[in-house]
Amino acid sequence: MQAVTSASSRIDAKRRAVLDPRKRQFAKSEWIDPDYEHRLNFYQTPPTKDISLEDFEEWAIARLKVLSELEACSFRNRTTEETSEYMRPVLEKWLRLDSNKSRSGELNAQRKKDHYSHWTLRLAFAGTGELRQRFAKLETQLFKLRLQSDYDDEKRDFIKGLKMSWEMVGSEEKATLLKDLKAATGFSQSRGDEEAWFKVDWESVPDLVSQRQVLLKRGKAYVHVREQLTMVQNAFTHSLDSGLELAARFLPRMDEDNRLAPILHHLGQSFVAPEANYSESNSLGDLAKVTAGDIDGMSKHFPLCMQNLHRELRKNSHLKHFGRLQYTLFLKGIGLSLQECQIFWRKAFKLIADDKFNSEYLYNIRHSYGDVGGDANKRGRGYTPFSCQKLLTEALPGPGQSHGCPYRSYTPDNLMTLLQAVGVNDREVLRGVKEDVGRQRYHIACNRVFEAAHKVELKKAKDESLLPSSNFDTILHPNEYFKRSFVLRNLGMVKKGDIGIDGPSQESASQ
Repeated sequence: MQAVTSASSRIDAKRRAVLDPRKRQFAKSEWIDPDYEHRLNFYQTPPTKDISLEDFEEWAIARLKVLSELEACSFRNRTTEETSEYMRPVLEKWLRLDSNKSRSGELNAQRKKDHYSHWTLRLAFAGTGELRQRFAKLETQLFKLRLQSDYDDEKRDFIKGLKMSWEMVGSEEKATLLKDLKAATGFSQSRGDEEAWFKVDWESVPDLVSQRQVLLKRGKAYVHVREQLTMVQNAFTHSLDSGLELAARFLPRMDEDNRLAPILHHLGQSFVAPEANYSESNSLGDLAKVTAGDIDGMSKHFPLCMQNLHRELRKNSHLKHFGRLQYTLFLKGIGLSLQECQIFWRKAFKLIADDKFNSEYLYNIRHSYGDVGGDANKRGRGYTPFSCQKLLTEALPGPGQSHGCPYRSYTPDNLMTLLQAVGVNDREVLRGVKEDVGRQRYHIACNRVFEAAHKVELKKAKDESLLPSSNFDTILHPNEYFKRSFVLRNLGMVKKGDIGIDGPSQESASQ
């Protein structure tokens, strides 16, 4: 120990500080928590405080759920008011941000979670131009939603603190240009003297210039104060776009960290379809007892991936391994018992002799249910049904295979044919699905089909408050799709109280 101390003391302090040039940039870093003065944030400064890996991932997943629901509002063509109303409970649950007026003791913790989760996803989605564009769009929508709902005085304080390159038009200049200002911005003669304008470089407000909502003079754009929020939003988007480009250049260095790289990769996959674990609530449970003979009739409630497997099974009396595994777990998830599942597959494989079925197929069915097997089935539960995320991130099916998600694996023309074969004929819906698939928003396409097929029931359930609000969230699991479809198609029994639905719907149905 003395030798080490003696040797280190012989090294000049200045020389020791520059031994590794790669570390120079961090020499004066201050690892402190930022002061979250405002609810709103431009996220221009990366966080530096240590947090646990659990928080790192969990906070990012929470934000991802918010962005996913926000994106779903777009494909549902919700208005600004409808989006704000829909997102209120979502934000309350996953990414709550109280105002300064609330005097909540959780303000700093909430804003810290918001800050860190943004930067985590910024790293996760900086890899490709398409992901960066999609992330920036959704983050801008979230910022706009918060900006519009913030208190006026807190909003003003936040904007004052921004380093914006705008200049208030003075009273003398305003008097000289008042006529032109009013003509360019469309304000009435009576209120013109009471209004205010900003002066900015015209390149910073291209949208307003293209819409002819500003006065252009000597390279400057004169913008009415009513457009201030638009300018703030544009500045946010521009700042985020620049930050994402910088993050993309930094990503190769993240591969060296074997703790963060897997988490960021997982989050990147979650942007294809957010993670959703199977829940026992997606089983029919006490609603109905499912038997092997019920599957044909219940298949009308299946999502396209499972309808496709069911059709192929009935057509060929056979499915390859991954198709059988995907379908078996789905049937298990809707409430089909092991005994009934064995009966179902034995009848479905009617061209195969008993000996061959028992020796080549029966074990896999039992293994899926946890009836046999090793470590994976120690608790006797077997495997859980596959989520949309798993179906969308696994390898594409090969020749003769039918597993996976058809929205991802089928060509556009074949997908349209398959949808029409299962009863989706609305041209507007088909056009929307084609657009979603083209943008790789496969789970959004599936939700579009679901909402079109259950349009009447969804309206009735909302109008009469028959179901909990969670039943109108974006579907992220095939078994969730089935359960919602089954319940919506049996709303009459729900209203009479003949089906036991958990949550507020029981109370609402009895009223």
